[in-house]
This record gives sequence, C-alpha cells and structure tokens, in this order.
Amino acid sequence: MSEKALTQKDPATVRKDRPGRGFKREMEGALENEKLTVVNLTRTAKVVKGGKRFSFRALVVVGDTNGSVGVSIGKANQVQLAIQKAASHARKHMGKYPIINNTIPHETTGKFGTGSVWMKPAAPGTGVIAGGGVRAVLEAAGVQNVLTKNIGSSNPFNMVYATCEALKTLRTKEQVARMRGKGEGAAKETTTPAAQPSAN
Repeated sequence: MSEKALTQKDPATVRKDRPGRGFKREMEGALENEKLTVVNLTRTAKVVKGGKRFSFRALVVVGDTNGSVGVSIGKANQVQLAIQKAASHARKHMGKYPIINNTIPHETTGKFGTGSVWMKPAAPGTGVIAGGGVRAVLEAAGVQNVLTKNIGSSNPFNMVYATCEALKTLRTKEQVARMRGKGEGAAKETTTPAAQPSAN
C-alpha cells in the first residue's frame, strides 16, 4: 500500500458535526443572557460596469438585559454575514447604563442628527411605551417600565442612536451627590475667609 493511501482519511470516519468558520464567528463573544434584535435590514445596490452589485446593511442592537447595550451597523454581500458583523461590533462597543427598579433614574432627552427621543421613568406594570428602534434598545438594556416619545426624525438609525445618547446622560443619586459634593467642597475652600490674628 502506498504512503498516500495510508495518509488519506476514510470518509466514514470524518466528523460531520464539527462547526465551520461561520459558526465560530457567530458564537464568538456571545453574552450569557444576550438579546439581539435586527432593527433594520436594507438591500443596497451599487451600479458597476455590466450591471448592479447588491449588498445588505443591517442595524443590530445587542444587550445583556442588565444595563449594557450596544448598537452597530454591518454591511456584507449576505444577510446573515451582515448581521454577524454588526452583532460582533456591537458586543465590543457596549455601554453600561444605570437601571433602577427596572426603569431609568430620571427624565432625559437624547439627540442624534435630526432624531430626538424623550424618556421618563414609569411605575411598575407600565411596560415599555415605545416603538421601533427605541423599544429594541430599551428592552436590550433591561428596562421594563418607561415612557418615551419620538419628537424628531422617524429614521430608525437616528432613533436608535438618539436613544443611546439619552441613556448616556443618565445618572444615579449617588453619582450626582458625588459630583455636587466635589463642587461644594471646592467652593467652600475658596470662600472661607482667612483667620484674623487675635488682638492681645
């Protein structure tokens, strides 16, 4: 028997359940309680010599339902590959935001481009009063009770990124007290009069 025949693998012994590269790329960096939502999926066309070249653009929101959420856009020639690229980039650029009693700490407004989103805390049982990309971001972050209103552009990209900008402005009571405490301490040091010498 030749050496080539000895080194050749028997097709019956080759494992067929071994995941390929696509599976590894898709599962890489996946969160434990991950919530992934495809907010927008668009087919784009580029006119080239001989016709049109089509590709896909996906807007994906990824969160751990515990205050962390990320948003990204992926572009590829296949739908699944565009979603995977956007999800991978969103996991690497997630932000941590304060969530108190399943709602946001205070009222806030976020702006991005021509989009503007207003949010306000809500009582337990209210639910997420939001639509489109705003709901996707808040649910991925773990918010269960909130009131929102889109007062700007209805473009899903602007709405999603405006919601993220609003979440970035959230502060807890401890954070605000710490910020004010430093300011008050500095003010007291600058306004304290110098000690007068005693007259003897």
